[in-house]
Amino acid sequence: MVRPLLAATLVLSGAASGTNADRGWSRRPLNFSLRRPHNFSPRRPATSAINDTRRAHADPTTAISPLLSVRGGSSALEENGADEEEEARRQRREEHKKLSKYRTEQQMLYQLRSTYLTEMLAARGVPLPTITSVSTADGEKPPEKVDWDCALSTDEEPKSCLYSFDAEPDTKVVAPLGTDQWISLAALNRLRRTDPTKVEPMWHSRYAILQSWFSDASEFSLLQHVGPKGFFVSSVLLDGGNGMALRALLILSVLSAIILFMPLLEYIVGRILVSAPFWGQWATWGRIVRAGFPLKLLLGQLAWKGVAKCFGKLESEVREYIVDLECEILEESVPVTVGVGVEEEGEEDGEILETDWDGGDFDTDEYGADEYDDYDNEY
Repeated sequence: MVRPLLAATLVLSGAASGTNADRGWSRRPLNFSLRRPHNFSPRRPATSAINDTRRAHADPTTAISPLLSVRGGSSALEENGADEEEEARRQRREEHKKLSKYRTEQQMLYQLRSTYLTEMLAARGVPLPTITSVSTADGEKPPEKVDWDCALSTDEEPKSCLYSFDAEPDTKVVAPLGTDQWISLAALNRLRRTDPTKVEPMWHSRYAILQSWFSDASEFSLLQHVGPKGFFVSSVLLDGGNGMALRALLILSVLSAIILFMPLLEYIVGRILVSAPFWGQWATWGRIVRAGFPLKLLLGQLAWKGVAKCFGKLESEVREYIVDLECEILEESVPVTVGVGVEEEGEEDGEILETDWDGGDFDTDEYGADEYDDYDNEY
């Protein structure tokens, strides 16, 4: 009685859920026994898959797209590898930028130090190009070589001077050829010896004065009129080795003087060493004698600096004296090209020629008249 009722209940429930031969359970004979077979494996009905599809279309957030589904982990590994490679490239770019910036800064610092060292060496007389010597103002031409005019400044015809407003009487002044921008010859030479950078700005850097008037390679050089004495003073003492020749000669002179007066110096030093006042100060200088080597080295350095300072002052005095001597040589040797001095020199030359002519005995009879006639016929 129970079995028929259970079977009828199953049939009615299947009919109510809309099962048929296509969507329902697969056809197999009904087993109304309460015992489950050993090979019983119920399959998911097709209606559940259809219901899942319907729910996915009704609510897309709950659905999982097959394109986004991860199968086997291959796509995730590829994305991680791409991210790591991009990060490595980004780090290499940053390191390259830092390295390029560091190298650029070091190169700029190296150039700055080289320029500063060049300026310092040029200020001490070493012949090196400086910023001023290799640069020209914007829109201006580089200085050009120019010839010179020399005139004599007198009380009747005074000349102006770019350096001291008015030139001293009976002194020579020079100017670029064709201009009236005069400057005293002695002042110009002294200025080029003390501060050469201020020479060409006197003419607004239009003319290469130093290369034109004071260079041995220039055809307009003033030094070609100074003679052997001026050559020795200018080219050897002042310009030789950028002053090394003058310094060497001065050192030799000092050593020669010391050797010459060595007996007198030995006598004076010996008398001082055995004198009572000297040994009376033993408590003062005895500490220095018994002091350690570092203190003696420091005192030696101080003594050397004092000697070098005194020698520098002596060299400056001697150099100034030689520069004044060079100015005197230029005043005497440079010829006057315009003004009063030209007429006086012309008159002196005429007097010399006239004196030679008057003093000579010219007798035409010695040569014979026939010879003069033949000479005239030829010409």
